[in-house]
Amino acid sequence: MDSQKMKALNELVRNEYPNIAGMVVLQNGQCQIEEYYHSFTSENRFHIFSITKSIVSLLISIALDRGEIQSVDQKILDYFPEYPIRKGHELLKQVTLRHCLTMSVPYRFRFNPYTRYFTSDDWVSFSLNQIGGLGQLGEFRYAPIIGPDILTGILTRATGRSVLDYAQENLFQPLGIRVEKSLTFATKEEQMAFNQTTTLSGWAMGPKGVNTAGWGLTLTPREMAAIGQCCLNDGQFQGRTLIPAAELKESTRKQIRWEKMGLDYGYLWWVINEHGHAFAALGDGGNALYVNPQKNCVVAIASTFVPRVKDRIDFIRDHIEPLLNE
Repeated sequence: MDSQKMKALNELVRNEYPNIAGMVVLQNGQCQIEEYYHSFTSENRFHIFSITKSIVSLLISIALDRGEIQSVDQKILDYFPEYPIRKGHELLKQVTLRHCLTMSVPYRFRFNPYTRYFTSDDWVSFSLNQIGGLGQLGEFRYAPIIGPDILTGILTRATGRSVLDYAQENLFQPLGIRVEKSLTFATKEEQMAFNQTTTLSGWAMGPKGVNTAGWGLTLTPREMAAIGQCCLNDGQFQGRTLIPAAELKESTRKQIRWEKMGLDYGYLWWVINEHGHAFAALGDGGNALYVNPQKNCVVAIASTFVPRVKDRIDFIRDHIEPLLNE
């Protein structure tokens, strides 16, 4: 990479994207850019927020291929037969894994009841309790935290293992990714501090031992890039199939559209360019994992959390991809 252009890029990041902590860019399987900012290094680990969702999608794909989950059209209650159906709550009987994966489940809340969720004793049951009310089944309704845990609850029951253990064996360890343990938080302050962590290695876990689906995983930029490269390679890594290609393709193509925002969505992946099959995992604070097969590139960006940030896809398209055209 031209040193003057890299100098200009780094100056841009420091001046206009002050919470970007680390960035890894791969093209044709080779590292083209690896930069860290504000005294962070390759050893720092960041809470990647909703990128966790897309990794859960990969685990669902693996479980489908292994026959541990039968179909995305299975009813979610197949996995929670003990769950009581209250009067007026019958819609729950119709909800499938596909609805959960495409964010097309209606929920009762107008504003996310985060306090009630975090203080409940079962985050999966709490999510099930919120289904129904506002909107129609099959219409896009983005649920950043409350709702996705239904999928990690299903993974836990379908595989008979914790989601972290399942991910370790089938995805993380083969890719050389280190996630040390499941993490629990005794207080609100501990949980809020986790959002700013740069040292913890783990995956958040609810009170009933189910790893979170909508948030809660920490990774380094290199580890994010390794996952992206595996996806770019149709799920292959060093001659071994980690993610089934057919399931991966289905997960990362357009399944539904968020009409209000003009955004396309797959199975817990944002579809950036349907024709070119570019897709991305995006997390609060400006965390991003972007895969573009047309340019044969992967971009992983780790950020420290701030409430509002500049769009990372615009940043990648405007400032990273032009450097890769040469």
